Amino acid sequence: MNKTDRLLAIVLELQGRGRLRAEDLARTFETSKRTIYRDIEALCEAGVPLLSVPGQGYRLMEGYFLPPLSFSTEEATMLLLGSDYMAHNFDAQYRAAAQSASRKIASVLPEQLRDDVYDLQNNIHFITPDAKNTPDQQEMLQKLRRALIDHTTVRFTYHARYSRDEHAPPEIREVDPYGLLYSLNTWYVTGYCHLRRDIRHFRLDRMENLELQPKTFKRPRDFKMDHYKQDRMGNIVVRALFDPSITRWVRESRPFYAVGEEETPEGLLITLRIRQESEILPWLLSWGRRVRVLEPEALRQHLAEEARSILTHYQSMEER
Repeated sequence: MNKTDRLLAIVLELQGRGRLRAEDLARTFETSKRTIYRDIEALCEAGVPLLSVPGQGYRLMEGYFLPPLSFSTEEATMLLLGSDYMAHNFDAQYRAAAQSASRKIASVLPEQLRDDVYDLQNNIHFITPDAKNTPDQQEMLQKLRRALIDHTTVRFTYHARYSRDEHAPPEIREVDPYGLLYSLNTWYVTGYCHLRRDIRHFRLDRMENLELQPKTFKRPRDFKMDHYKQDRMGNIVVRALFDPSITRWVRESRPFYAVGEEETPEGLLITLRIRQESEILPWLLSWGRRVRVLEPEALRQHLAEEARSILTHYQSMEER
């Protein structure tokens, strides 16, 4: 955070919380007390009416405030809940930005509205897995953001899970990154792949050794991330019929690839779009005989082969 942003943030903190000590501000902005003392001096020189009470800290003179934002309770709650979600599920840089935004929003709310919002915020929670990016992945995210801003080509090693050859070594890819997508606790990079000569999607957790290249690109003017979100599902259409006795549980664990469902006299019909049969195989197998794949025929045969392989595997274990 640069000095100008920190000075504004200090005023917002004091406006929202009343009185704060230098050590409190230093902890909030992850800086030293000496820096906070210099910031307070700079604010006073700029005409901000600050009062210092020995042993108690600093506060704004009564009656001084920045123009408040006009939020309803519901609007402010949604913004703060959104910042909570961002803080828990994104990488460290976004987490800090979300927390800073939350403080700024809360600090400019009228006291009564702020109390109402805090009450709701403390009683509505998102229970989601925290983003588990490794330090290497966090570093890659920062590089990718820089590449997006500067239109810089990136180079990385990619492990493709569903390649035609399961034993093939990872490939070196050069990609012009057009956008970042965060879905189901996973980051994806969408961009032009020089190897495939087309737009492709890459999972961050399958990338290694990412490097910025000394060349730039021009993103197509008509490129929109929304146009490519559905492409990750693939073009293979799967229709699977589930026994009525497990309808509730199937809906509870619907996979990302599901694009539609229909109640029929025979059970719940789920339609999915996938790229490779292997993507959906484990989920279908988990339902055993209570699911029947209607199409495609190749997937039905694949399921039968996999079931026979499982049976053979366990029979051989019993014979040992």
